[in-house]
Amino acid sequence: MGVILESLTPAYGGYSVARDEKVILIKGAIPGEVVDVEIEEKKKDYSVGSVVGVIEPSEDRVEPPCPVFGRCGGCQLQFIRYERQLSMKDEVLHDTLRRLGGIEVPSEPPLAADQWHYRRRAQYKVSRSGEVGFFRASSRDVITFEECPLMHDGINAILREIKGKCDVRNLSDIHIALGDTPVALLKGRDYDSSLFESFVEVGLSGIAYNDSIAYGGAFTGFDLNGLRYTVSPWSFFQAHWELNREVARLLIEGLMPLEGKTVLDLYAGAGNFSLPAAAAAKEVVAVEGNPYAAEDAARNLELNAIRNCKIVRSSTEKYRINRKFDVIILDPPRPGLTSEVMKKILENPSGEIVYISCNPATLARDLKKLKSTYDIRSVRQIDFFPNTFHIESIAFLKMR
Repeated sequence: MGVILESLTPAYGGYSVARDEKVILIKGAIPGEVVDVEIEEKKKDYSVGSVVGVIEPSEDRVEPPCPVFGRCGGCQLQFIRYERQLSMKDEVLHDTLRRLGGIEVPSEPPLAADQWHYRRRAQYKVSRSGEVGFFRASSRDVITFEECPLMHDGINAILREIKGKCDVRNLSDIHIALGDTPVALLKGRDYDSSLFESFVEVGLSGIAYNDSIAYGGAFTGFDLNGLRYTVSPWSFFQAHWELNREVARLLIEGLMPLEGKTVLDLYAGAGNFSLPAAAAAKEVVAVEGNPYAAEDAARNLELNAIRNCKIVRSSTEKYRINRKFDVIILDPPRPGLTSEVMKKILENPSGEIVYISCNPATLARDLKKLKSTYDIRSVRQIDFFPNTFHIESIAFLKMR
């Protein structure tokens, strides 16, 4: 028998908050619902539970289209109407900014696009028995399925072919990236190289195995608002490509005019923001520590005949800012800015900063430090991962 509770407010991680004797984080509830909750974990200051029955459902509750939703760990919010997903994420984002950063900024409409079949990058797991799918939440068990409603149709088609035609024994991971052509990164041990032929037959134009190219081309390509953008199987790129193009456009528009200005792009990747910035600015310095991504960035500069962008192959932590830039672009990983990077930025302030974040908590922490020097003009949600709890955002800052 569970506990009957009213779900009150959304919380990061796909939870809703309720209160009994102490705070309870509920998986599977929508704020405003009355639900039957089974407590799964008790901590000193809070408990964690899951919905086992809905007594008074929200009008925003919908039937998840995926047959393995709730077992697969890939997404958490398919049972919530998409517009409500966006508003819940906005509530979490701005509540986090207030609580952790003391930051109040007006809420702007989220940047959003397709809810389904948007992902152009998949990271499948292979079980010891050769089943291909995603991990169950908080587990190493592999959940299999016919197709994933978040994946681009082309990736779902390739997965079906792989399941039917390829020997996946001794593989642990199959990563697929789909731009103008599909490429894959296979990870494993003691894999028979003759078996790569079956992966070629399913339509892959390039195959990487661990840290080397096994077949064909080493990258796939995308249109980045009129620019040619390529990535290798080892490089990160935004899986929701159509929305990524919109974010790149918004970023450049928000910095205009860029004529005559210098831009420092930290955590630059393959040049997702450096390339469009270089088209408008006087000079761009792109800093990237991943050697594969830096190589992709160099290729992209050549493909687009861009001459005013310099690639620095260095981690952001080791890079020395030894000159003044007009603009700094920050796109750090989930832990946010390290103390060393924050110190360098505050000691070498630029006129403007754009901060792209994938973690509201570290964004709030970092903006709290930056607001000693900068005014925070805006913070806006980017829903790169519909139907999941992930919250990304873009912040524009201007030096006082």
